[in-house]
Amino acid sequence: MKSIISHDAWQGLLLFLFLLVAGDSYGQTEVLKWKDGKIAAISITYDGGTINQFRVALPIMNELGLPATFYIVTGDITGAEYRGEFIGRDVSEIVEECKSIKTNLQNLYERAAAVRYLQSTEARLYHTRAGDLFELGKADDACREIDRAFAAFSRGVLKLDLPGNKFDNPDVDISWIEIKKIASAGHEFGSHSVTHPQLGIYDFPNMRYEIEKSREEIVKHLGESHAFSAEIPHGIENPRVMEFAGRFHQALRNKMPAPYLEEINRWSRKTPSESGMQYIQWQRGAKSNTSLKAMSSWVDTCLAYENVWLVLTFHGVDGIGYEPKSSAELREFFSYIKSNENRVWVATFRDVVKYIRQRDASSVTQIMENLEREDMSTGKKIVVGLKHNLDKEIYNYPLTLKSYLPQGWSEVSVTQGGTTLTYKKFSDKGGNYIIYNVLPNKELITIELPISL
Repeated sequence: MKSIISHDAWQGLLLFLFLLVAGDSYGQTEVLKWKDGKIAAISITYDGGTINQFRVALPIMNELGLPATFYIVTGDITGAEYRGEFIGRDVSEIVEECKSIKTNLQNLYERAAAVRYLQSTEARLYHTRAGDLFELGKADDACREIDRAFAAFSRGVLKLDLPGNKFDNPDVDISWIEIKKIASAGHEFGSHSVTHPQLGIYDFPNMRYEIEKSREEIVKHLGESHAFSAEIPHGIENPRVMEFAGRFHQALRNKMPAPYLEEINRWSRKTPSESGMQYIQWQRGAKSNTSLKAMSSWVDTCLAYENVWLVLTFHGVDGIGYEPKSSAELREFFSYIKSNENRVWVATFRDVVKYIRQRDASSVTQIMENLEREDMSTGKKIVVGLKHNLDKEIYNYPLTLKSYLPQGWSEVSVTQGGTTLTYKKFSDKGGNYIIYNVLPNKELITIELPISL
């Protein structure tokens, strides 16, 4: 009896045989780990917004074509709407209460916030020390530090050198007009609070003010895209603060938990070689005595692996700000990063977060269409779809795809929604492939031979 094979079945058999000939890689499209097929990522970030970050370091980065992320204390900016403000009882009432009731875990948060409004730089130093102790797990010592501050104030031994709500940093001298111009050039800005307190020992109303009003200020002047990420002052990882701040920002440089990401903070001695995670956010903070050799070795470590995201943190520059680095050191270091840009993706903190989150949440589809010719290597086109399940208004960064080509395909045309995309062609043991950047959750991508072929 003669068997009958349908047209669809016959086409399926031909496609199966074609795939056997083409090899296992044909039909595969994947989202690459890093943009443009690089092997690592680097984000250069600055804390505090001190003036030489903009007057000295920024021109060097612009000259080299490197993007930066600046975490700014918004209350310090010229023309800021929101300045230092204590939310709650009159501070004088708290002063009187402290004379008879010791600080404990029940009243620490309110008092630790209030102590910064005693019109004294020295009182604010007590606050900072208390916050450091608290983050080290020494809550009792933190309480005693706050008691010492209020006792010194009551005895009149604290130097009263500030208006109660004055927090302007003399090392910050930049306006929102200037910041907006810098942002328009491709640099990222993010919140570093209104007045740079130890939020781990702040009560809820004052913590909310510092986080919420700083965000509002940034959105007002720069737009929502610059409220994407933030850095809570002093690099804390306090769970209470991280949870609350996470309601206002998509990402915190302090802590960004994810099942595919390991975070090694600035104070950890752990190295990327000790981790087998898909991504490693490796934070390094350059201090004044950090040598260029040590800093360059951080870049070399990125080049030795394929899962490292080096997040650099700088504060002072040319003698202004905390732990300043010289402009000469920065120029040499940034030039070294630039010299490795063919292998390392240098991007803002925001862009790297978007990329790796989108990649993790993405799904790729690929089919071969219109295999009508006798020579199947000239099949008309490959159609690729790329989607993710994140908020499409926020997570809209291009992803880099790698697509293997059928045997016999050389030069191709790549389009998405009528727009021609550029691509680069490479080969490996799986065959010839191209890499190209596309927007997820948009039109299908078409890869095809030019019409002349």
